[in-house]
Amino acid sequence: MTLEQKIGQFFFPAVFINDTEENIQETERLIKEYNIGGLTFFHSRASAATNYETKKKVVLNDDSYHKLKELIVRYQKCAPTPLLISIDAEWGLAMRVEKTPQYPYAITLGALAESESHLVYEVGKQIGLDLKSAGIHYNLAPLADINNNPNNPVIGYRSFGQNKEKVAVFALEYLKGMSDVGILGCLKHFPGHGNTNVDSHLGLPVLEENLDQLLDNELYPFIKGIENNVDSIMIGHLAVPALNEGKNISATLSKPIIETLLREQLGYDGLVISDALNMHSVSKLYTKKGQLEWEAFNAGNDVLCFAENVAEGIQEIYNNATPERIEASFNRLWKCKQKAGIIKSENTFSETSKDDFDFEYTNILNKKIAEHCITKIKDSNTTEMIFDAKKRNSLAKISIYKTVDNAFFKSLSTPLSSAEFEINLGDDTDSIRELETALHSFDTIIISLFVPKAKPLNNFDIEEPVLHFLEELFSSKKCILYVFGNPYALQVIPNLKNASGIIEMYQDFIEFQETAAKQLLNNTICKGSLPVVINYL
Repeated sequence: MTLEQKIGQFFFPAVFINDTEENIQETERLIKEYNIGGLTFFHSRASAATNYETKKKVVLNDDSYHKLKELIVRYQKCAPTPLLISIDAEWGLAMRVEKTPQYPYAITLGALAESESHLVYEVGKQIGLDLKSAGIHYNLAPLADINNNPNNPVIGYRSFGQNKEKVAVFALEYLKGMSDVGILGCLKHFPGHGNTNVDSHLGLPVLEENLDQLLDNELYPFIKGIENNVDSIMIGHLAVPALNEGKNISATLSKPIIETLLREQLGYDGLVISDALNMHSVSKLYTKKGQLEWEAFNAGNDVLCFAENVAEGIQEIYNNATPERIEASFNRLWKCKQKAGIIKSENTFSETSKDDFDFEYTNILNKKIAEHCITKIKDSNTTEMIFDAKKRNSLAKISIYKTVDNAFFKSLSTPLSSAEFEINLGDDTDSIRELETALHSFDTIIISLFVPKAKPLNNFDIEEPVLHFLEELFSSKKCILYVFGNPYALQVIPNLKNASGIIEMYQDFIEFQETAAKQLLNNTICKGSLPVVINYL
């Protein structure tokens, strides 16, 4: 390859599964003309990754998976050099593609005991197999971020938790699972995005820690990853003034963070990839096209993710970088392509034959995880209390944000038949008042709260009238609360200290709902523990 062709390998523009033929042909042109090294797939141009203001509505397409496979083959066939196909699939292809297996969030896995880390390995392995079936080589996951800020708007549920050792162990298990089936992995977001309160898609988060503090906590999982030869590390769009002479410069554009800290001090010589360069924390910094790509490369990134100015970026790097630096980055990327098995004498890519996922095994795995992560936060002989209330016809059930036709209530219906009520998104105050009236004759209430959103914005979308309703209910009734969602949601529920029982379930999958019902009926031991500190009293 010429030097310019080698520089083209550093560019991984975003591509979209559900896109126009015109845009697909434009991507083919980029691949042919500039010898780009890889692609990063997203669902559509309305996806969160490119639609930060959520002005566009995602249009679902049940045929996305087959379209993804067809596009990968099409793009590979026009590539002068085999493309490294990447995707961000932290909890499985379902994060981007309809009708594909979904696995639990990292925060759910973080509730497992370390003795059950083999389940995290199994999740990594299954995600790897699912990606492989589509023709994807590289998962931009998992997070090595330590979840130590409950107000973090973007990390939260995506992190394994607050304990640095556990985060490191689980991240490595996830990576090993993928690696054992031939899929490359990536630890992110260096040097640690956990203790921030700004979404880097929208602005620049600032870490106030000094180097000693970072080495003691945030950097620990990355150091363990380096010791275990992690395939790649993604640099986060976050500023660490202590490492940049007091300046708020994004780590993705910082030589002191990438070259000095990561390469020299921590001894990492693997592939370094930038976080998406379309994110607002960096995308608006330079008016000259190609300048951002050069600055990111010059700072030490080998791969430029979601690069939007391919032609101009290649030219800027060609005009400014030394041949030695270009060779070093090229060699790191080439090693990853060799490990992924895509460097062959001929570029002969065809659609993979596997068309079906093993959904049955996914369900079995999710059930095992549910059984081992279920977490009892508070218990006042609740099982005995519930059956006593049933005998007295004083038991009722309320489902919040799912209909009473949910798997949790269905599993309870025969052994614990009772009146059932529901609150749905958008129910007005009058509807909730009617429910309060209907509950007068019941003194014991089983509440299933299906938390609407995983992110903390607007109290996880739990509405104010619902929060007020729960506050009153906890004071006037014996309540047993089952939370199917982010455990941080517990912090926004008022008067929770008066609940008789609290069980955290983390996910609303059917397997998790059925496991919750089994625990309630049999008063089985809850094997999980909260992966983060929750201040709810």
